[in-house]
Amino acid sequence: MIELKPFAKLGGADHGWLKAKHHFSFANYYDPDNMSHGSLRVWNDDEIAPNTGFPAHPHANMEIITYVREGAITHQDSLGNKGRTEAGDVQVMSAGSGIRHSEYNLEPAKTKIFQIWIEPTTKGGQPTWGSKPFPKANRSGKLVTIASGIKGDNDALPIRANARVLATTLRAGESAEYDADKTRHLYLVPAAGSVEVNGVRVNARDGAAIRDEARLKITALEDAELVLVDAA
Repeated sequence: MIELKPFAKLGGADHGWLKAKHHFSFANYYDPDNMSHGSLRVWNDDEIAPNTGFPAHPHANMEIITYVREGAITHQDSLGNKGRTEAGDVQVMSAGSGIRHSEYNLEPAKTKIFQIWIEPTTKGGQPTWGSKPFPKANRSGKLVTIASGIKGDNDALPIRANARVLATTLRAGESAEYDADKTRHLYLVPAAGSVEVNGVRVNARDGAAIRDEARLKITALEDAELVLVDAA
């Protein structure tokens, strides 16, 4: 079963410096029938104006994955971590027992990100942060795991959740496949381009909530970049 969530129908807000779309209930957008997809709690599509961003604020008991689509995001936190994550790369923050962080677009042009929150398997623990480059050329035509809490995903950034985050770029006509447990909650969003997922068209920045599918075949209808979450 694939439930399409068109980008134009997503909740959201325009704060001037931040244009945000919410795939699930978040901030002032609340829909009791759209709170999460399994342990996937948040998928925000954010556009951040130059030299603006989110000042220091707290998080706890959440795995927060930031996938940069355009530009770059600069992170700083209460543990002393500092880092700049640019387009195609990913950063992960395990909020654990509590952390404060800020995220700014210090670039001359706007930055576009997906921010994904996944509920951890256990609460508490020492907070952590990390980032890693995932050059797009290295993942063309195949799904690459970029963050994971699943045993065996050794090359991915670690998260404390029964979930994995994957990404790929596909040229028009190219396909990638993914074997899925039918009990899992999968969620797919093209960052750019349109794809067909098991016969269902998903346009850029649309969401596709997937259940009861044993295998995904993803075919690019045009050059495309996409992110997929497989969560409990």
